[in-house]
Amino acid sequence: MRIGALETGGTKVVMGIFSEQGEILQEKTISTGEPRDTVPQICLFFKENDIQSLGIATFGPMDRNRNSPTYGSITTTPKLAWQFYPLLNELQKGLDIPIAIDTDVNASVLAEVRQGAAKGLSSAVYVTVGTGIGGGIYVEDRLINGMMHPEIGHMLLKPGVDDPCPKGICPYHDGCLEGLASGPSLTARVAEAVPDLPDDHMLFDLEAYYLAQMCANLILTVCPERIVLGGGVMRRECLYDKVRKETLRLLGGYMQHPSILDSMDEYITKPALFPISGLFGAYLLGMEARKG
Repeated sequence: MRIGALETGGTKVVMGIFSEQGEILQEKTISTGEPRDTVPQICLFFKENDIQSLGIATFGPMDRNRNSPTYGSITTTPKLAWQFYPLLNELQKGLDIPIAIDTDVNASVLAEVRQGAAKGLSSAVYVTVGTGIGGGIYVEDRLINGMMHPEIGHMLLKPGVDDPCPKGICPYHDGCLEGLASGPSLTARVAEAVPDLPDDHMLFDLEAYYLAQMCANLILTVCPERIVLGGGVMRRECLYDKVRKETLRLLGGYMQHPSILDSMDEYITKPALFPISGLFGAYLLGMEARKG
């Protein structure tokens, strides 16, 4: 039994072939071009590998309403060629196998709960901090969605006093998390290349301040048993400790729980499955699709 896993991102598409037991057998990465070029390559890869089902972890926003005529379609993405593209329908036509689809962050939190940094817990939040910021919420053993997928990346924050770009760079909102703390927003604030900056540069203190506001907001509203921070920006290892300390400061002792007061190093943590959290989550979706 071979299970296909597809993770579509803003710049690249990762395709994987998994055994039924979750062992990755093959992996291939292509650039995210226009749908007319990218989707045929995806279909060809999975046809050649004779998969029995497919799981898709896609960038969003995506229509997750199973009763909607546009279920499985990309919606208002800034990638213009993919706006309102019926991704699920096109792949079903091209492959004619059982397929399950969800957002990349939902797939990632599912993976980390099943086999990663939040294994064994009944609630967790996974946030990816990269070109954009998005989050998947898992509570009481299920993925949480309301009328639409929660947009953690666009929660509104209090700008830092010394921030040279206090409104951020989001085209939709002044002072939202993605506009203030995404990779491009970091680059917009400094003349140097961000990877060349030392850990004690003020930029990373500012980044930690914004991510800590996010973590505090999540703790106060969702109360997850773990917060997992992934994505390219979090490859800067010093951010984890800075975010933990700032989160505690912002909470001010209000949330009296041992996980927060005594185990913050475990509570806010890196993904155990990085960099394949999303791809492994897609495999889990593929397994669900096979079961019907």
